[in-house]
Amino acid sequence: MSTIRTIPEYKDFKEFYLNAVLPLKEQNPAFRRLDGKTVGSTRNIYAYFWYADKKWRVGADTYIDRLKIAFDTFEKSESPFVIRATRDHQGESLSISGQPIRNQKFNVYNAS
Repeated sequence: MSTIRTIPEYKDFKEFYLNAVLPLKEQNPAFRRLDGKTVGSTRNIYAYFWYADKKWRVGADTYIDRLKIAFDTFEKSESPFVIRATRDHQGESLSISGQPIRNQKFNVYNAS
């Protein structure tokens, strides 16, 4: 019998990072990604958080070091993210301010 996992939702990025990412990294220091894998993509959602009055979903294949960069940027600025249209212009994604867009390994998309 499989277990049903409820995807957690956080009020903002800071709460998400402190309550979901940091404990995961402390328990599993070898993890590079939230799902613990080293390659491949997934459609699995790790968690949701709110930013700019929108609900955002964090892909399980997001790299933990990119989340750390985003957290450090969040600590310094009130607008750590840039909202961009997805490639197909059907949705929105978040990018870290000041970071290159290509190969960003930061998979955060609008959940609406």
